[in-house]
Amino acid sequence: MAKESPSSELTYRDAGVNIDAAEAALDQSKEAIRRTFGDRVLADVGSFGGLFRADGLGENPVLVATADGVGTKIRIASAIGQFDTVGRCLVQHCINDALVQGARPLFFLDYIGVGKLDPQMVASAITGVAAACEEHGVALLGGETAEMPGVYPEDEFDLVGTLVGVVERDLVLDGSRVQEGDVLLGLPSEGLHTNGYSLARRIVQERMGISDWHAPFPGEESASCAQVLLKNHLCYLEPLRPFLANPALHAMAHITGGGVVGNLPRVLNGHGAEVSRLAVPEQNVFSQLVKAGNVPKDEAWRAFNMGVGMILVVAADEAEGIRLEMEAAGQTCFRMGQVTGSEGIHWLD
Repeated sequence: MAKESPSSELTYRDAGVNIDAAEAALDQSKEAIRRTFGDRVLADVGSFGGLFRADGLGENPVLVATADGVGTKIRIASAIGQFDTVGRCLVQHCINDALVQGARPLFFLDYIGVGKLDPQMVASAITGVAAACEEHGVALLGGETAEMPGVYPEDEFDLVGTLVGVVERDLVLDGSRVQEGDVLLGLPSEGLHTNGYSLARRIVQERMGISDWHAPFPGEESASCAQVLLKNHLCYLEPLRPFLANPALHAMAHITGGGVVGNLPRVLNGHGAEVSRLAVPEQNVFSQLVKAGNVPKDEAWRAFNMGVGMILVVAADEAEGIRLEMEAAGQTCFRMGQVTGSEGIHWLD
């Protein structure tokens, strides 16, 4: 290869950054983004900052902000070239994080970092983000796409986001109402959600010996590994919205990284909990991963959600009524334990 002359012209594209590709990706996404706008959004796509009217949000409103990413789940999306699902997972994960404090979501900001910008890939990810925002009544207020060769490999990208929600001050769920004897109600996940993927990917590739993400997942008749592992991170906003002002709801825990043992204590305000693992409906994906990886039980319940997406802490005398009301509305809800006076998670089985 001929050595480049030190006097030859260099462009930003020569350095690995294609501004035209970024503009093309945004152009492909604009209509999807605009569909998330409501009367409160005051600026169009492309502004330096999103503008959101805050008047009338409540009598004593408190803003709740949360930021997160989809982790190494994105490696599977990259491997099969399907990016809309992780965009949806990102939004729904962040909605859940704000929801556990009683907040309803207002607007969302996304960030995509890539090594080499593929307009179709970026547009697909943003469209997935926008679709979830539109479905849950959230304005996609702005975002950033950064092409950074040398930081990200060419065939990989990162996707993170920030969500802002609002809750009335006297309805904030902060664990202060939790008391000994409260009942734990669990809502099921749909697979891994967005946590545990570094371990799951290693088990699939090294222990199961599967190199093709399109290959069937063990124990699944017609689902590939990619289909099983890219299932949506469920959003619990709609089934829980009717209960956010219910005084019997004392706290909620979103079960993400760290599993039940790492997340439930965060909302118990110094209390502990007795938890039954057998109460959680078994899911094939976890059974197969734990078996193939020879993952110890306690480690599995720290690395994965093991089928629990959200835990509600409710007053004992109202627990069964709330559970039945959710079941009647089509939301699976199972009793999985109770709050105790001693700190920590105490497994019953």
